[in-house]
Amino acid sequence: MKSSYLRVGAALACALALTACGGGDGDLVVGGSFSGVTKTGLVLTNNGGADLVIAPTSTGSGTFYFPDLVETDSSYNIQVKSSPSNALECKPFNNTGKVAFNITTVAIVCTIKTHELKGTVSGLTGANLVLVNGSDRVPVAAGATTFAMAKVNEDAPYGIAILTQPDNQTCTVANGTGVMGANDITNAAVTCGPRT
Repeated sequence: MKSSYLRVGAALACALALTACGGGDGDLVVGGSFSGVTKTGLVLTNNGGADLVIAPTSTGSGTFYFPDLVETDSSYNIQVKSSPSNALECKPFNNTGKVAFNITTVAIVCTIKTHELKGTVSGLTGANLVLVNGSDRVPVAAGATTFAMAKVNEDAPYGIAILTQPDNQTCTVANGTGVMGANDITNAAVTCGPRT
């Protein structure tokens, strides 16, 4: 009888020790960071379980954590179930392993699609014309009939403007502002004439 009490006491002690160490009680989190998410549509799963929908941010970056806590020594396998429509791809990094402590190092990196922003130039005879879109600056040589700015992220705003007018001329831009859609912008037009 005494030995059975000892066995029960030993079992309780073992259970309490496991709980104190975080083993078997599901008290650890799995998550990490994401980048390049400017539009809805990113959905993650862990071990093929419930969906985790990631909300976009103004910067495209943020953190995420699965709501279900996991047990020590359990496996995790975070995969991308679906990507935003403006993403070329979303890839997971550091996304598999065994949980020994809180996992915060998973990284989901989405690459946003980019599209051409270009157009035509007419009447340009003077030198020193410079076009600008945000931080992108493009010099346009005298006599040029086309121009091309740096590619723009899908769903991002753009606005082509004249940074520097050409010598002895004044140029204007048509169709130079908007939000980049799913196709290249090719109808922007720079028209130049004599300075008055």
